[in-house]
Amino acid sequence: MARILIVDDSPSQLLGIQRIIEKLGHESLTAEDGAAGVEVAKRELPDMVLMDVVMPNLNGFQATRQLSREASTKHIPVILVTTKDQDTDRMWGLRQGAKAYLTKPFSEDELAEIIERVFNARELPDAPTA
Repeated sequence: MARILIVDDSPSQLLGIQRIIEKLGHESLTAEDGAAGVEVAKRELPDMVLMDVVMPNLNGFQATRQLSREASTKHIPVILVTTKDQDTDRMWGLRQGAKAYLTKPFSEDELAEIIERVFNARELPDAPTA
């Protein structure tokens, strides 16, 4: 079971994602905007962060960049979960340090698959060098 931080300013989105996470057997933590998400991540050190992009105070791109550059949180994979569906948004999100990008609306199976894929990628040993 993993501890997953969900950062979203929409109470209904937060609750919906939280229900899926808990149904998958994970523990959920929540934050209502990017600034609060960064603080919770620093304090709680979750195993993963699911980050919305369009939020007040600190948007998801900015929060992801902070988490990926902070020594205490850079090991935590961030998945951007957003309505922003342009290729430029996806590329920008990945450049900020996100490990994956999921566009809303999504199915429970899509979220489960991307979480598993990111966790599995993190656990792979480095490839041997010749």
